[in-house]
Amino acid sequence: MISAYLLLFAVAFGAATLLPFYSEILLVAQLREGLHPGWLWLAATSGNTLGAGVNWWMGSKFVQYADRRWFPARKVDLQRAQNWFGRYGKWTLLMSWMPIGGDALTVVGGMMKVPAPAFFILVGVGKGLRYAVVIIGLSAF
Repeated sequence: MISAYLLLFAVAFGAATLLPFYSEILLVAQLREGLHPGWLWLAATSGNTLGAGVNWWMGSKFVQYADRRWFPARKVDLQRAQNWFGRYGKWTLLMSWMPIGGDALTVVGGMMKVPAPAFFILVGVGKGLRYAVVIIGLSAF
């Protein structure tokens, strides 16, 4: 049973990076199997938030390589995220849950030297709310 939660943690972690993982699909399947919604929320939120931390770290350490193909965010996504950061500051990290541009926001958070505590709180809140909406939404049907 614990392995199911660890699997969701790992998939959510990967989904926060540029790996082609979709944690919501696994979350919904596990909810339908009857796993505890609170533990699923915790596994998904913590995995996805820590995965975003990898992006933050890479943004802070590898900013000079942003034009390289292997960089974890496309140039257009980085530009969009930097524009958001220029306008709204670190609060944009609350939008890191978005499927398009959300991962780039976490990279830019590192590039802009957002302190780790603020980063993890803001990203955790945004991602936690997304998973809560999925869980509550599914229970409504």
